[in-house]
Amino acid sequence: MLTRTHEGRTRTRTRTRTRHHAVKQSSKKTMRNDEEDGRGGGGGGITCGAVTVGLDLQALPEGCIANVISLTTPPDACRLSSVSRSFRSAAESDSVWSRFLPPEIPTILSHSGPHAPSCRSKSKEFYLALCDNPVLIDDGKMSFSLDKWSGKKCYMVSARDLVIVWADTPNYWKWISLPESRFEEVAELVGVCWLEIRGKIDTRLLSPSTVYKAYLVFKSTAAAYGFDYQPAEVSVGLVGGEEPTKNPVFLVADSGRTQSSQIVPRRLGLHLRNRILVQVSQPRETNDNQYPKERADGWLEIELGEFFCEGGVDGELEMTCLETSGGQWKGGLIVQGIEVRPKRKS
Repeated sequence: MLTRTHEGRTRTRTRTRTRHHAVKQSSKKTMRNDEEDGRGGGGGGITCGAVTVGLDLQALPEGCIANVISLTTPPDACRLSSVSRSFRSAAESDSVWSRFLPPEIPTILSHSGPHAPSCRSKSKEFYLALCDNPVLIDDGKMSFSLDKWSGKKCYMVSARDLVIVWADTPNYWKWISLPESRFEEVAELVGVCWLEIRGKIDTRLLSPSTVYKAYLVFKSTAAAYGFDYQPAEVSVGLVGGEEPTKNPVFLVADSGRTQSSQIVPRRLGLHLRNRILVQVSQPRETNDNQYPKERADGWLEIELGEFFCEGGVDGELEMTCLETSGGQWKGGLIVQGIEVRPKRKS
């Protein structure tokens, strides 16, 4: 009696192992079939247990494909346009690219000049025009553009709209026009011992749920002096909020990493200067982010800091660049403005 029971249990375990092995082999075969279907270029399969249901994505209506693509990003839409003819038609459609545009575009462009792109168009060309050609708004004191990779809003506050100490004193600063600037005027530093530049922007203008970075956009003249060895202090933070983190940066190339003294002009009177040797301490260990980088438009930019915009909350973002502790005279910078744009994912 016990022997028959033991034999029955053995047969049951054997049948169970056999079923498990069959299911495992079937699952492997299904996965291989799915992979082969995926390599078919547009075909595919949805697996439910051991059953595979074929699904040809290219057989979907163009509107359905366009709706799916609009949930991705502009770079993804460009990549998907190379899949097939039907995907290209959907990815290039206005219904896709209109979804990549911020809904505030008509309001923003209503404050722009006559040369702004027409907001009646919702095409890919309109999107790229806003990425490649910043639009002047607010009587030319600010520019607006889109980040090509995300469609998020970007702004540059012009030098005229910044708070620059002594900017209206011709002995210290002068206002000039440059053809390569997007604004009518830029500020050229003649010479100061107290450099203070502050800019503000309303956080409601920015795209929500976005990490932004702020940059001082400037150039150095051939006669620039006083910035090689004395770092400036930069910060970004909400007005009335927590004390922002302050970081040291250099507004020239990285020659300040290795030397410890320089000959700089000191003002002895309002118009007289005398060159004397100034000893400065060896700069602390630095990194590439502490030095300006050249932009595609030929200007230089130095990062001031970053800020996460939650959205839906009123506030003012303040961005600063100060060099007020060294007491050295400095000059030769040309300031175009402060740009605020989304942080790129690495």
